[in-house]
Amino acid sequence: MTDRNDLIEQHIRQYESHLRHIDQMLQRADKHIAAGNKPAGAEEELQDLKGKREKLAEHLSQMKHKGPEDWEREAATRAGPMGIWDAVAQRLEKLVEHLD
Repeated sequence: MTDRNDLIEQHIRQYESHLRHIDQMLQRADKHIAAGNKPAGAEEELQDLKGKREKLAEHLSQMKHKGPEDWEREAATRAGPMGIWDAVAQRLEKLVEHLD
């Protein structure tokens, strides 16, 4: 039982780390845009990514309250949210690189 709980806690810490990385990238993008660096579509992309970040944060909050059985059921039905987190982070990194 402890092994499953440890694994769940590890996943939560990993998701929290990804969320912090996304927050850092959002701050960088906000600074660029506030400084007047506004390529076409950059503000819209940033707003879309902020919305996705909020959905990820909500998902993480829900995950923290799930029991081991819920985690197992979710893992059996889909690959998990890590792919979504990675896709958002990649889009955000691409945006920040474009703004740099």
